[in-house]
Amino acid sequence: VQLQASGGGLVQAGGSLRLSCATSGRYDMGWFRQAPGKEREFVSAISWTGVSIYYAESVKGRFTISRDNAKNTVYLQMNSLKPEDTAVYYCAADPDLRLRQFMTVDEYEYWGQGTQVTVSS
Repeated sequence: VQLQASGGGLVQAGGSLRLSCATSGRYDMGWFRQAPGKEREFVSAISWTGVSIYYAESVKGRFTISRDNAKNTVYLQMNSLKPEDTAVYYCAADPDLRLRQFMTVDEYEYWGQGTQVTVSS
């Protein structure tokens, strides 16, 4: 499974970015991020059907995850960005997740290469 994340960049605080992750097949998908010197952390996830959606508390109300299965693409719309959102963002995929597994790094079988998001103050 190849995952291709894109859409990162440099943006001022308060700005927006939309990340995309192209995938293939029928997978539950997640977005994670890793800042320098920190562990990779959960951001958001969505089930294959789109029915189940999860967000980290730190991004609720600002980020929106969605997917277009016809295009095999998952999106992460990031609004009201803050400097603390600066990190490398990774998309991940797994064929079958349940509940808390969506939010757990080790539960995902496939990972993309990451895209850098930098938010300046």
